[in-house]
Amino acid sequence: MDAKRYLVHHKDKLDLKNIPTVPPEEADKQTVKEELLPEVLEELKAYQERLYAENKHGIVVVLQAMDAAGKDGLIKHVYTVLNPQGVRVANFKQPSSEELDRDYLWRVNRALPRRGEIGIFNRSHYEDVIVTRVHNLLKDQNFPGSDVEIDREFWQERFRQINDWERYLYENGYFMLKFFLHVSKEEQAERLIDRIKRPEKNWKFSMADINERKYWDNYQHVYADMIQATSTKYAPWYILPADKKWYTRYLAAQATLQLLKQLDPQFPELSGAEKEHLEHWQKVLAKDKNMTLEDLFG
Repeated sequence: MDAKRYLVHHKDKLDLKNIPTVPPEEADKQTVKEELLPEVLEELKAYQERLYAENKHGIVVVLQAMDAAGKDGLIKHVYTVLNPQGVRVANFKQPSSEELDRDYLWRVNRALPRRGEIGIFNRSHYEDVIVTRVHNLLKDQNFPGSDVEIDREFWQERFRQINDWERYLYENGYFMLKFFLHVSKEEQAERLIDRIKRPEKNWKFSMADINERKYWDNYQHVYADMIQATSTKYAPWYILPADKKWYTRYLAAQATLQLLKQLDPQFPELSGAEKEHLEHWQKVLAKDKNMTLEDLFG
């Protein structure tokens, strides 16, 4: 059960209908939830501490999916176990008027994590090549040429822009993990029904989710086209089966850990003089723990 098996690295045309939304038969729920995931999370916490201390690289985790695929739950069960000082979560919903008055990457640029941090994008810059494309929203934006027909060549150009931006981040010390949570239409329906039936989940239900189901096939085509065009060595896509949340969460945690192990961040190494300085004050403090600042510094 290696997350790498879900990496998109081939050049064949993607068809999401042929990609599983369920775990393989060998995946055992109890083993994953009670043994494998806790082990990965413990390692993840240790590596995150080193990433934060080293303060050289930043990590961006992109979550994209159809509604009710489990993005919020994944963030809650995987990334909130980390030190919150080193984690940033950004949610990208319908663009505001201020955001529409700027280029489409402006709002994601503002949300990038600092070096040493892990940034979680709950939806992302990819909304501008998914929802915008499915619903032809460019005509409602102040985009140059939005009054003319937008063809496939236009979207290929936008994919290139995104690839260039992600390469720029990579070359400046930022590494990106992109997860598409691949949920089936049947499982999505079950989760929407659950939101209706359970009072504590009613607030999560939206008629917009029902309306979007009408465009399911179109979304699947657009997602496949986008993933195929923007999965690169420096910013790869993973298509994670999402019908079983426990398996999706394990894969996302494992992929994040694999990247951190690849980066192998280290605690900063002190110089000889700095070590001597620390040893001196360790001896001073050990000699008299009740010393005042006046005793120490005169």
